[in-house]
Amino acid sequence: MTDLSYFESRSGKLTCNAEDVFAFVTDIRNFEQFIPNGTINNWYAEKESCSFSVSMLGTVTVRLAEKEKCNKVVFFGDALKKNDFSLTLNISDNVKDMSDVRVMLSADLNPMMKLMAAKPIDQFLEILINEMESFRGWKETKE
Repeated sequence: MTDLSYFESRSGKLTCNAEDVFAFVTDIRNFEQFIPNGTINNWYAEKESCSFSVSMLGTVTVRLAEKEKCNKVVFFGDALKKNDFSLTLNISDNVKDMSDVRVMLSADLNPMMKLMAAKPIDQFLEILINEMESFRGWKETKE
């Protein structure tokens, strides 16, 4: 029996407005900017989907599932050919040309998998927020 497990990042402070964040992250090809070298292999991306390999997980696929303009972006994915997960970015304007983002990951994990996955998922969310906070190319989307 599996349960839906929830993981949430801290709130990240970004150096652009919510509209720029939304435009950037709704093109999955741009996520490569936030992935530290050596953490994944076989990155392949199109505008609304991507796949990559991660040690111990194998191939992971992700696709854009839902978007609320300048507010929320949801991606669905699978790993281990069975574990469904979602990654949600909640975006809000903060002050002029600044925004906040919080990333939530929910996954269908049995208790043993949750115990094994909790620390790597928390680390992933922290790395993602750190990379987003230090990123400065928000207006440079792919086309």
